[in-house]
Amino acid sequence: MGRRTTLFPFWERAKLWHVRVFNRSTVRAFADEHADARQPLYAWFAEVERADWSGPEDIKTQYPSASLLADNRVVFNVKGNKYRVIVAVRYEFFAVYIRFIGTHAEYDKIDAATI
Repeated sequence: MGRRTTLFPFWERAKLWHVRVFNRSTVRAFADEHADARQPLYAWFAEVERADWSGPEDIKTQYPSASLLADNRVVFNVKGNKYRVIVAVRYEFFAVYIRFIGTHAEYDKIDAATI
């Protein structure tokens, strides 16, 4: 039997079943300092890993309270808006990069678009 050929490379046919979230240690370190944030942050992390986002509209569907910023940055409210998580999303690589985790007061002191 010969090799089976197709018109499209494997990466265009593949279905990625989870998103890579960088960096788990950032979440763990913040959760160690803020015990009340541990369960909500870990739940958020697990949801994001299982996400199937192809664009910002998918994020807004799953998280209506998320704020979409320029350059594919997203602000998530965690634990009833007590904490904020800012991520940079690379849809083409199924990757989410955590740029900031902090309290709402800490968030107010930064520029979410550039952090």
